[in-house]
Amino acid sequence: MQQLPDGTVPLPDMNLLPALDALLRAGSVAGAAAELNVSPSAMSRTLGRLRRVVGDPLLVPSGRGLVLTPRAHAMQPRVQAALTAAVAALRPPRDVDIATLRREFRIRTNDGAAMALGAPLLGLAAREAPGVRLRLLPEGDEDPADLRTHVDLDVGELPDPLPHDVRSAVLHEHRYVAVARSDAPFAREPLSAARFAALPQITVTRRGRTHSVVDERLAALGLRRDVVATAPTYGAACLFVLRTDALALIPSEVAAETSRVLPLTVLEIPLDLPAIVTGQAWHVRVDADPAHRWLRGALTRVTADVTRDGGAAPATS
Repeated sequence: MQQLPDGTVPLPDMNLLPALDALLRAGSVAGAAAELNVSPSAMSRTLGRLRRVVGDPLLVPSGRGLVLTPRAHAMQPRVQAALTAAVAALRPPRDVDIATLRREFRIRTNDGAAMALGAPLLGLAAREAPGVRLRLLPEGDEDPADLRTHVDLDVGELPDPLPHDVRSAVLHEHRYVAVARSDAPFAREPLSAARFAALPQITVTRRGRTHSVVDERLAALGLRRDVVATAPTYGAACLFVLRTDALALIPSEVAAETSRVLPLTVLEIPLDLPAIVTGQAWHVRVDADPAHRWLRGALTRVTADVTRDGGAAPATS
């Protein structure tokens, strides 16, 4: 092999590796040719190329046959190991035994998805993959490019467009509902638009914004609401309403989960609000990884269960 102009040494023709392995094991040109289904003359030419690449004759005449040189004997186990490793590297990934899998997955999500999906996902993992560890990371000033390095899965309202090397799938569409403490004076009656607007409200925002599509829908009806507070998380908003006569506006799945463990009543918002799409996104580096496929499938199953079974019966008008 000649050096390139920059001084580096190019890789040899890796197609020579199977022929070298066959020659060293067969100890003859004819035997190696038969094993690889090529003509003896073609294998003889390949042996000539190998001799030039390796810098050793490899097989030399001995009586009526050929014998391996000392260098060839020394190379044989390394050649076999290299060929085995190359074949393994080029095979499609094998299915993994999820029951014995030991892996840590880093999932970045908002607190609503964590509250609604986190516990069911943890329970499913405990049953099917007890060696899996889940690390849920909070949303922040996230960058989808983080999926290329240290984040395995993004779950929530995904940006559009996503980078070209990021894959995604829709998990479900959810709607917003209102929650109030169960003994609030208005908690047992369906809300009209006017009554809804008249009640103090708590909204969830990481940036302290109080205006949303809710205000636009109310304005179209000639109504305004009073946002008495904003909360950084849905969990905090639920705790806020336990001490006030305010409504908290949260996703329906979060409302279903919190109303099971807290004295909260779920009420329909009497406005035509758009549905919110929740999805999962991952980098192409893990697209074909069987363990990561299991994680994505597990989250899809959990979401379907929560969407089907979750949902306290909100009061309707």
